[in-house]
Amino acid sequence: MSNIMERLNGVEVEWKVLGDVAKNLDSMRKPITSGLRQSGDIPYYGASGIVDYVKDYIFDGDYLLVSEDGANLLARNTPIAFSISGKSWVNNHAHVLKFNTYVERRFVEIFLNSIDLTPYISGAAQPKLNQQNLNNIQIPIPPFNIQGEIVRILDNFTELTTELTTELTARKKQYHYYREQLLSFEEGGVDRFPMGQPEIGEFIRGGGLQKKDFTEKGVGCIHYGQIYTHYGSYADRTKTYVSEDFFKKARKAKTGDLVIATTSENDEDVCKAVAWLGRDEIAVSSDACIYRHKLNPKYVSYFFQTEQFQKQKRQHITGTKVRRVNADDLAKILIPTPSLAEQARIVAILDKFEALTNSITEGLPREIALRQQQYEYYRDLLLSFPKPEEVVA
Repeated sequence: MSNIMERLNGVEVEWKVLGDVAKNLDSMRKPITSGLRQSGDIPYYGASGIVDYVKDYIFDGDYLLVSEDGANLLARNTPIAFSISGKSWVNNHAHVLKFNTYVERRFVEIFLNSIDLTPYISGAAQPKLNQQNLNNIQIPIPPFNIQGEIVRILDNFTELTTELTTELTARKKQYHYYREQLLSFEEGGVDRFPMGQPEIGEFIRGGGLQKKDFTEKGVGCIHYGQIYTHYGSYADRTKTYVSEDFFKKARKAKTGDLVIATTSENDEDVCKAVAWLGRDEIAVSSDACIYRHKLNPKYVSYFFQTEQFQKQKRQHITGTKVRRVNADDLAKILIPTPSLAEQARIVAILDKFEALTNSITEGLPREIALRQQQYEYYRDLLLSFPKPEEVVA
């Protein structure tokens, strides 16, 4: 790394507009509505990647696609530039660029994903990077051998992250398998009771909390929308807070309760649950319910992730655009109830898998996050070419 940094010191860099670096093939794109697509094995690309597979193709080779529109142009949750190879069909939501070499294409891909494109984007409600603005993006062009060295270094980081991600995917499959096995008791092996049976537990509707009620500090709270993205199987601290005055009138979850999102736009996230393990009570929003029970909290949370729970849940989902399951129907779902000692044994095994596959403080997720930070650090360092005064953005 020090060698390349020494070679970069004082290297002559020419800045060119993207339209002079790559050939734009947007005129060849053809959108096809979903109803007219013929199913096949050719990837059909849009602004953020593959949207479908079709029977025919319009491109065959190596290209760089760049998002033309969509909220991701500003949010940047996923790369806005990505390489494709082989036969493909591209709709009119992604620009198509052709380069002479892999090094040039990959160098521009890395650079575009590293810079702020706001100056080139029009529209707020519907962000758009039109062809003219795309072609005017300024690109640094160091000598070809330097480009190749930068690409090689950064590709090594990417390859390692890809290997770790592949390993994580394999471990998650293993985790899911063992979770199903551990919670799938033989018929007659354990009793199964309705979750709402009085001696097992009760469902309490949440309510009163909205996002506008969040405060910088105060008493912990969980909004139903956070359960999908902000929490894992269990938590002992919240991401957000409400005031003491608001907390007094809110619906509250106690230590050991499950907080369950009872509505979502998709069936998978309906009834996603987090076991609350913090010492203090927390406020819970509407479109969520609280499950207060006499079981091991983590055991119940892991049960909510099993196929046997999902299969029962699907029978009670209602709604079209918004999917939901109400508390009364959740109370009918049967849960296997082994002894508390057996529940604790199962939890101890699954906790290890949970840490390895989902924890951001340990295991592979932490390793992947560190590698990504390392990649971004060296990417920004290697691409920090001085800009002439006339180059904007």
